[in-house]
Amino acid sequence: METTKTIYQLHEEHKTWLNKLLFYKDELSIMTNRLSEVASKNTSSEVLALVDHFNNQLIIQKEQIDILNHDIKSHESYLEAAVRKNVNDIEHAKFSDHKNHRESIAVFEKIFKELREELIDFLSKWM
Repeated sequence: METTKTIYQLHEEHKTWLNKLLFYKDELSIMTNRLSEVASKNTSSEVLALVDHFNNQLIIQKEQIDILNHDIKSHESYLEAAVRKNVNDIEHAKFSDHKNHRESIAVFEKIFKELREELIDFLSKWM
């Protein structure tokens, strides 16, 4: 049986996710700055190779944030269209739970947490 939610429940989840993604994007910026500091202070090829590795991982995570933002905003547009189409009955309308979005956010957060831990470990050795 498929889970359903009100438009308000879905909208609240969207807002929460978008705020989280904004936070993660800010965190990526901080991480990038820390990597730049390490690169400027250490010229060994080993350190620079690891800096490149982490920079590439941060770029990938930024791209994932952009994709997730797009997907969530697209779903929000779908909900807005549903409101315009059925203004009088939207209070009682039920929508399919956006399980795929929830799973995508959970996977992103898991990967981001692991990357953050690896990066902190790296920075603690080289800063």
